[in-house]
Amino acid sequence: MTAVPQVSAAAPDPAPAAVGVSRDRRGSWIPAGAMIATRFMELRKRRGLMVALILVNIGIPTIFLTVRLLLHAFAPHSYGPAGGYNIYTGLVAGVLYIFGFIVAATLGCTAGSIDLTEGMFRHLVVTGRSRLALYLARIPAGLAIIVPLVAIGFTVVCAVCVFAAPKTIRYNGVSVPANLTLTGLESWAGDHAEVVICDFNYNGPINVEVPCGNGPGNLGGPGGAVIGGAPSPGVAAQPTPAVLKALAVQIAAQDYSDYHTIFRYPSNSLMIESGLWIELEATIGFMVGLGLASLLGQRTVPVILMIVLEIVLTPILSRARIPHMANLQRAVVGLAMAHLAPGRLPVLGGGGGGPAGGHGSPALLPESTTVAVCVIVAWLVGWTVLGAWRMMTRDA
Repeated sequence: MTAVPQVSAAAPDPAPAAVGVSRDRRGSWIPAGAMIATRFMELRKRRGLMVALILVNIGIPTIFLTVRLLLHAFAPHSYGPAGGYNIYTGLVAGVLYIFGFIVAATLGCTAGSIDLTEGMFRHLVVTGRSRLALYLARIPAGLAIIVPLVAIGFTVVCAVCVFAAPKTIRYNGVSVPANLTLTGLESWAGDHAEVVICDFNYNGPINVEVPCGNGPGNLGGPGGAVIGGAPSPGVAAQPTPAVLKALAVQIAAQDYSDYHTIFRYPSNSLMIESGLWIELEATIGFMVGLGLASLLGQRTVPVILMIVLEIVLTPILSRARIPHMANLQRAVVGLAMAHLAPGRLPVLGGGGGGPAGGHGSPALLPESTTVAVCVIVAWLVGWTVLGAWRMMTRDA
């Protein structure tokens, strides 16, 4: 008989706590990187939405400029250069500004309602994640899509408008070298006296006879091409070249202020300011659309409301003088953005910011820069708070 010794099994020691393991942060209101990446992937995989964003922000300007480049290459006498200052202002203020806001708002409305429309909101809440973090994660995810797209489209516009700009500018129907000083314009006018006298604007007495393009004309006399001003009682017949040159120099000096405002292509400072301006407009569209869609719980109605705001309400409220409602009109974010527009960039269908920003345009409702900045900040913060509040109080 073999005796088996009694062995007492000792209880295993508790495993030591792992060093460096972070605690559960699912309840934190700060969105984690994985949450932001997930929101980004959800939006990026919506092919129809991405196609619309790329088409509006990049496709439309690229197609338009490509067609102009081809037309100018094949028929340069019939079609002007593809680039230049006027093309730049039209594309930036007419396409990237307005339609960029609309597609950014559409992206925001999609991001704010995607979980509800696809029935995923309940599953997200069950995970224990903070609802505030779920909402805030949508902001960097959406901006990571819309900001680069706007930047790419804007870069295409800047590149073509600078490198394909015309060699001269058109002033009163005359091709004039660009960026001339006052002395340079006077010197050019002296060498092209008849063209300047016949075509440039002039307010003053005319006492010379010049054969203009529509036939021999007595400038200031009957049957002639009257430039402006009252004719002199006596008209000098067959003026000498020195007299014509002196008059052309005088006209050029008077028109220099208008000539100086015409540019061959946008300056570096204007392109930088315009780029930041349209990026801010796209950011506002996305943030407001995100908050509005989260508040209403759907996408279609918020998208329609954002289009009406940009296309209909903003131009009307920015220019109409409604008694006792001026302060309410100044609360429209579109008016605030118009006042922050770079100088001489047309917005809201024309008029633009003028030389001193929005204050230089008499068509816009007056508003200070401080008020405009406060309105923009209030819209960004206000709609973010409303959207986050609705996310936190919605029934799962």
